[in-house]
Amino acid sequence: MSSAASPPAPFVPALADPNQRIELRTWFAVAAGLLGAFMAVLDIQITNSSLKDILGSLSATQEEGSWISTAYLCAEIVVIPLTGLMARVLGLRTYMVSTTALFLVCSTLCGAAWNLPSMIVFRMMQGFTGGALIPMALTLVMTKLPPSKRAVGMAMFGLTATMAPTLGPTLGGYLSELYGWPSIFYINWVPGVLLILGILWGLDKEGRNWSLLATADWVGIAFMAVGLGSLTIFLEEGNSKDWFDSDFIRLFATLAAVGLVGWVATSLLRDEPFVNLRLYLRRNFFVSALLAAVTGMALYGSSFLLPLYLGQIAGYTPMQIGEVIMWAGLPQLFIMPVAAIMSSRVDNRVMCTIGLGLFGTSCLMNGFMDASVGYDQLLASQVVRALGQPFIMLTLSNFAMSGISPKDMPSASSLFNMTRNLGGSIGIAMLATMLTNRQHFHSAVLGESVSLMSAATQSRLDQLTQGFIASGIDPSRAADQAILVIDRIVRRESYVMAYNDGFLVMAGVLFACIAVLWFADKVKSPSGGGAGAH
Repeated sequence: MSSAASPPAPFVPALADPNQRIELRTWFAVAAGLLGAFMAVLDIQITNSSLKDILGSLSATQEEGSWISTAYLCAEIVVIPLTGLMARVLGLRTYMVSTTALFLVCSTLCGAAWNLPSMIVFRMMQGFTGGALIPMALTLVMTKLPPSKRAVGMAMFGLTATMAPTLGPTLGGYLSELYGWPSIFYINWVPGVLLILGILWGLDKEGRNWSLLATADWVGIAFMAVGLGSLTIFLEEGNSKDWFDSDFIRLFATLAAVGLVGWVATSLLRDEPFVNLRLYLRRNFFVSALLAAVTGMALYGSSFLLPLYLGQIAGYTPMQIGEVIMWAGLPQLFIMPVAAIMSSRVDNRVMCTIGLGLFGTSCLMNGFMDASVGYDQLLASQVVRALGQPFIMLTLSNFAMSGISPKDMPSASSLFNMTRNLGGSIGIAMLATMLTNRQHFHSAVLGESVSLMSAATQSRLDQLTQGFIASGIDPSRAADQAILVIDRIVRRESYVMAYNDGFLVMAGVLFACIAVLWFADKVKSPSGGGAGAH
């Protein structure tokens, strides 16, 4: 008999017995984990609609304020690959409870931030503690639910991935307008406390395995942290700093390349890396991770473009923007149960094709907007988007986890979620750059047509000038104001055309993903550990 003082065996997630009835406490634990993932993803976007109020309170500029989101994303993406190691060291129960408690403390500090540097530090701490909750939710679904119930768990996990980015601006806008911007951070205490209670009741205590820290691949972890952190900063700050024209951006691009290459090299040289990058060599996992990244681009990209358009062109308040955006989220509550039932009966490639087609169609519908488009005109496209997204995230999670052994489930969950979040950062960076470049292009083209030498332009200027004179403005000032009005119209229309270009590109990319999808094997529902695709 082994001695009680002997070190505990390395933590490997134990799969649920397919024939055993699921206890109520297990469902509570899974639901708590999913609530944590929803909360962590929500906090990526929740500051967007309140950023103007936050910057005003902290006396910061728009460019400086971009670090509020960058700090969170940078820390979150670094901690995600570490979650498997930390769960083995502390045990799943202790790790989730402790990281949630720290997340709540950091959220409170964010709401109490007194200047921009303090907000950036607290947001980074918040991201580092909250990021762990995302992959842990998928690990709970895969290990605590038997295959017969896993489709339900996957569907609920899919909701956290698609609804949270959508409802972030909505919830942020409402809370900021009603209770002030600090409330968007304090609200985390409600789901956070429920999460802690659910995990404490639903999961059994596990032994610690501190010895794993002594043998961990700290060189690989250091390379990973430098590589992913630098890549996130490069992507988030590149557009505002003119990319490679900036020494700052060139530095972080170099650090990202060195860090990522070093991480891959050290991982491949070790028999037991802290996260198994070899999973990317599995065809199903590679296809699902690639499509998760591209879908992340479209998911976060559309959540980035549409609020910008509504605020800049339509002049909507944060609350009004939230009322438009929520229609891409709420219908998913009704679609996801249907998707869960279908996932065990229909080839998931067919389901994902439908989802990508609907999501692409919604972007296509937004690709022909004009300056008068608002709530009524956008409602249909938002609903179409809501119909498609559940089919995508549910099936991609199924592809990613199909055939994964219990030992590799934490790695698979971490890498899948990391790749999706990276895709979101890349998508926002690309769209921000594209928006700037295409606005300049369209402004130049329109400027050639709206020339002062044009008869139509002169006629319109005369009308505007006479109107200003009739309202009592000096003739010379009236002529100047007429030119300013024309200039504002040109700028507005060039921005609208640039937003349209962004949505059209996203539509094209999503439609192209359908061809890539069919390189994956046929999968119908989440399989048990070690089982192959159906």
